[in-house]
Amino acid sequence: MKYNWQQKDWRKFQYETTSIEGLLFEFAERTGRISGILEGLPEAMQTETMINMMVSEAIKTSEIEGEYLSRKDVMSSIKRNLGLQTELPQSKDKKAEGISELMIAVRDSFMEPINTQTLFSWHSMLMKGSKNIAIGIWRNHEEPMQIVSGALGRELVHFEAPPSKKVAAEMNAFITWFNDTSLVGRNAIKKPIIRAAIAHLYFESIHPFEDGNGRIGRAISEKALSQSIQRPILLSLSRTIEQDKKAYYNALQSAQRSNEITPWIIYFAKTVLKAQIQTEKEIEFTLKKAKFFDQFETALNERQLKVIRRMLEEGPDGFEGGMNATKYMGITGTSKATATRDLQNLVEQNIFIPIGGGRSSRYQILI
Repeated sequence: MKYNWQQKDWRKFQYETTSIEGLLFEFAERTGRISGILEGLPEAMQTETMINMMVSEAIKTSEIEGEYLSRKDVMSSIKRNLGLQTELPQSKDKKAEGISELMIAVRDSFMEPINTQTLFSWHSMLMKGSKNIAIGIWRNHEEPMQIVSGALGRELVHFEAPPSKKVAAEMNAFITWFNDTSLVGRNAIKKPIIRAAIAHLYFESIHPFEDGNGRIGRAISEKALSQSIQRPILLSLSRTIEQDKKAYYNALQSAQRSNEITPWIIYFAKTVLKAQIQTEKEIEFTLKKAKFFDQFETALNERQLKVIRRMLEEGPDGFEGGMNATKYMGITGTSKATATRDLQNLVEQNIFIPIGGGRSSRYQILI
């Protein structure tokens, strides 16, 4: 079996767009709708939505690779690095700091072309706190770079990337392609999803770093989409991918067997559209939160407000497991009697709905 980079037509990606014209049109339509809704929101709500999407992307792009970061650490790091809450302390988790810096760097420089130093800088951010990893340079080990699964001694090789000695030349070609296919490039690809899909597949097939290739590759997809619509894209591609990682890896593995990549582009287009739908839910949720606090802020005590704010930080998907007396006590530092009384008051005001009963009683918020 020859992989895509071993075939004579490597880099000459072939695809047909007839089957995805509807998806491309829907992407453009949703992009315009999301932009219009955002422009109609107060600046504070626009900023909140943007931060929530960046936090989701940072957390989920890491979860795809098996790293689980604290939402609180990522949120505070992003806010601090954006200059919104400079008094917040640096997180002790270097990985949370690094991925947050990467999210902001990708967003702030979305229209700039990429070069080797761009990617080395992104990799250095991403790998903060990592040990025994070559950071900010192309991989240079002699052993093959393979994507494998299975127990030791019974490994299944899913993909093998070009040898390290070829990486510099392959990445020079990739960087030239990426810049040339931008809207202002010599070979512009004007359909955003197609360029972003190819960029991700192309980069992942080279796999130029010792670690972090998936996260950098998804950042490149975001940059490609942002350049094509000429403003930072507001979506979390990784959140959608993480919901079905198996489908993502299967589509990628299949695409790395041939340079006819129509199925990969179809998969990628559908994933982007799902991410856009999630963005619309996020915006709707932000509006609901604002209306909620307008209605109830003066009717609730500080403990109740603290708990509700913490629950709403989780976004439209909700607070995992719901709220219960034990969690309430942990968040507020109050007694069980006070927690029970506060929770009952929230039920009486139709803010919480009880789920279960007895010792397993928990509550979901209604907004």
